[in-house]
Formats: sequence, structure tokens, C-alpha cells
Amino acid sequence: MAVDISKIKTSRNVEKTLETLSPFEIKNELIHLAEESALKSTASMLNAGRGNPNWIATTPREAFFLFGQFALEECRRNLEAQGILAGIVQDKNGIAERFEAFLSKQKDVPGAALLDKTYRYGVDKHAFDADAWIREWVEAVIGFNYPVPDRMLRHIEVVVHDYLIQEMCGGETKAGKFDLFAVEGGTAAMCYIFDSLMQNHLVERGDKIALLTPTFTPYIEIPQLERYNFEVVYVEANTTGENGFHTWKYPPEQLDKLKDPAVKIAFVVNPSNPPSFAMRKETLDYIAGIVKNNNPELMIITDDVYGTFVDNFRSLMAIVPFNTITVYSFSKYFGCTGWRLGTIAVHQDNIFDKKIAQLSDVHKKELHKRYETLSLKPEDIKFVDRLVADSRQVALNHTAGLSLPQQFQMMLFSAFCVLDTQDAYKTLAQSIIRKRFNLLWEGIEVVPPEDPTRVGYYSEIDVMVAAKHFYGDEFAAWLKKNFEPVDVLFRLAEKTSIVLLNGGGFAGPEWSIRVSLANLPTDSYLILGKSIRKILMEYVTSWENSGK
Repeated sequence: MAVDISKIKTSRNVEKTLETLSPFEIKNELIHLAEESALKSTASMLNAGRGNPNWIATTPREAFFLFGQFALEECRRNLEAQGILAGIVQDKNGIAERFEAFLSKQKDVPGAALLDKTYRYGVDKHAFDADAWIREWVEAVIGFNYPVPDRMLRHIEVVVHDYLIQEMCGGETKAGKFDLFAVEGGTAAMCYIFDSLMQNHLVERGDKIALLTPTFTPYIEIPQLERYNFEVVYVEANTTGENGFHTWKYPPEQLDKLKDPAVKIAFVVNPSNPPSFAMRKETLDYIAGIVKNNNPELMIITDDVYGTFVDNFRSLMAIVPFNTITVYSFSKYFGCTGWRLGTIAVHQDNIFDKKIAQLSDVHKKELHKRYETLSLKPEDIKFVDRLVADSRQVALNHTAGLSLPQQFQMMLFSAFCVLDTQDAYKTLAQSIIRKRFNLLWEGIEVVPPEDPTRVGYYSEIDVMVAAKHFYGDEFAAWLKKNFEPVDVLFRLAEKTSIVLLNGGGFAGPEWSIRVSLANLPTDSYLILGKSIRKILMEYVTSWENSGK
């Protein structure tokens, strides 16, 4: 019997074709449908496709703008012409004293308290020279110089390092010291890492790599590019609970794929995107055991952008620091996607430098030539510094590095949380997404089981699992026979003006849909959940009317 439960403007053939696109490209078609629907009704388009948060951290921004006023005063001390031109700060002597005097006059201004605490933190905890510390701030916020060092400003790196240890390593310092490279968000970090791994022959075209899935779509798409053409091994978080719903854990038989010495790199997003679950301690320990006993040269790239939304989060950088490169973006937690703030962290004692030292003479000679303009001993250049040089095609290494105002704002974000001993900001940010998660599933009329590793920044809903659980295998088979997996997305867009992404595009279950819990007003998630349920029930009604 023909199925007609919507005047959907796309056919199965069109939907099947669109499934070959990235979820972020399919989104554009969905937005068009949703906008058309909104124009014809009183509904507003609800785009829960992308993970851009709709909140911002205010105090670090207030501190940024307030300090900018002091920095301009310092510039005018050296030169001022007609009120529209000033000099650059050359002399650091006495600058800290002048900053203290400035703060004393601004102590009740928003942001002043954070500036004062951050200044004291550097001087008292890390014994920074006060003048050098404030001089670096002025240079950073005004941006009148190139980044020196190009990898990251010296004092700022220390504070950001403290933040990463606190948030990624549970505050434990036994993991040791990491070198940080400040980059233009997690996106740039991905590009730089892929490129330098190839340039330094740590991985070759066609090599075998592992992706822990579901995962962020670019990690799936980049290895397929002609330049890399990697052989991909998928390590799947495919566990389910007693009710058949996904629990998104990695069973041992999946993790065992990492034991193969031919697997050169494992790419991890932790907490995961889109299921949004953190790895459990037993999973982290199991991976550590594999590295120790089966594949000691395994290189791990872990993207931990959502780690701050989990209490007592521990990254693989804390568990296997020698083997791990860590990518962290500030974008989600602080609501600063437009700032493009991220870091790459590489342990000072690491597998990457070790493997470079063990390269063949042919490769060493090639890399000597590549980096010889940077050092009289280019073979001694650390991998993290090769990342910096490669990010500017080596020849432009002297102008490499993240812009200084970006580094200053990154430092203020970091200091804000390091100094927040009561975790007030963390508690607030977590409460927002948890409330939205609960409202979403209240609307769907399903109660998910409690799980302390759930982040809730996204929620992945597997339509096929729900179909089987609530209506049995016969209904699930009917649904699969008559519709494409993305059909539910198009129906949501056309009939309810809601835009979501397809989970299959993240190497997740084919019939799953991803909801971002970050970017819509909180009350919208109850509406969104009810709309999802309404569309799903239309399938059930049509199935029942078809005579089953």
C-alpha cells in the first residue's frame, strides 16, 4: 500500500542522494524547508542542528575590555598624536605599579576583580615578575607585536596549562608537563595535526587508523581525502541496555581493534559527539592497558571540547600522556565560537618525538631540509614546534601563532575557572544543558536511564530502536521498507519548522537523529520533543491504517 503521511517535497530518491552529503550540508536543505514552513504558520524555526551555545561567559569578557583601557593609557604614555595615534609600550619598568593604581580606581567596575585575582595568581603562585606579567598583557590585548614565542606567550601558557590540568586531568599534576600550541579553535587544530603527522612521516598515505565512533563528521571525512586515503578501522560504541536503547559505551571486543600494531593512530572525541557521553574509567584503563601491552607506539588524538560539562572529567591525556595529543576548544563552554580559541597539548616526553628520532636516514634528510631555515640543528626540533612551523608552511614560521588578543582572552577564560574554587560557572553551565535534556525527553515521553557519564550537550535519538522497543519488529521492518533514514528530518523541517542533523552522518546508527541542546531557548526543547513524538506517531498511525 502506498504511504502518504506528508506532502513532503522530497522523494525517497532525493533523500537517498542527500544522505551522501555531510550532515552539515544536508542541514542547508532542511533550513530551507523549515523557513518555508515557518512562513506559512505561526511557528518559529527551531534550528537545533549546530552546537553553537546561546550563552556567553561575561566576567572574562568584562575583564578583557576593562584591561584594554589601561593598555591604551600605557600606549599613550609613550606617544600620543591628535588623539588618534599612540605609541607601543617599550619599557616594562613600573608598569605593574601603574596597573595596581589603575585597578584601585576601578575596583567596583565589572571585570576588575578577575583582573586583580589573575594578576595576583601569576605573581603569588608562579612567581612571575610583576612588570613582565603585565607587560605581556598589554602587548597581548593591544596586539602591537607578532606572537613571541610563536607557539604561545610564556606567562599565558602557564595559566592555560593550569586550566587544562584542572579540567582535563581532574586537577592531578602527576601526568607531568605539556607544551601548548594556541590555535584558531579545534578546527585549526585538526588541520594542523593531520598535516604535521603526514609531513613528519609519523603516518603515511594509506596507513591504518582507528576512529572511535560515533564521532564528529570531519574526523570521518578527512581520512577519506585523496591526500590521506587512510584505511579506517571503526571502533564502535555499540552497547545497549536491557530496554534495547543505546548506552554508548565501547565494549572490550571493539577496543581490542586497537591492539593491532598496524593501527598507527586512534582518533577520539571524548565526551563523544553526538551521543555526548564521557568515557568511563574502565574504558580509559582498558585503552591504557592496550597501549602498555599490545600497541605501545599507538598515537592517540583526543578532542575533549565537551569535557568541562562532566564532573571530575579525565582525558586520555591524563591516562596515557606519552602517547596522546590533546585538542581542546574553548568555544562551547564559554560561548565563544567566534573568538576561535583552542589549544593543542603535547606532553614534553612523547611518542611523537621518539618516532621522529627513529625515522629512516632518507626521511631524516628530507626533514632536515624542510626545517633547516629554523635551526642549525633541525633534527632536534620538537614535534609540537614542527606543528607551529607547518601551520605556516615553514617559510612563514616567523609570523606563526595565534593572535595576541585571542591568547589574552583565552588566558582570562582559563583564569576565571581556575580561580572559581566553588565551580559556580561549571554548575550553571551544566544545569542549563541538563534542564534542556530533561525537557526534550519529557516531550518525547520517554525517561532515559540515569548515567553519570552523560554530558547532555547533544542527544542522539535512534528512531529504529524506539520503533522496535515500543511497537515491535514488524513496525520497524515496515518503517525501513517505506522510508529513508533522513525522512524524519525532512518531515520535522517541513511540518514543524525544526532542523536537526542525521546521526548516521556521524558514523552513528543509520536511523538516529542528533539534537543540539546548546543553541535554543530552554523552553523550546519541550516543544521540540513533542514535535519529534508527533512525527514519529504519524508513522505509527500510517502503519496501523495500512493494515500492518
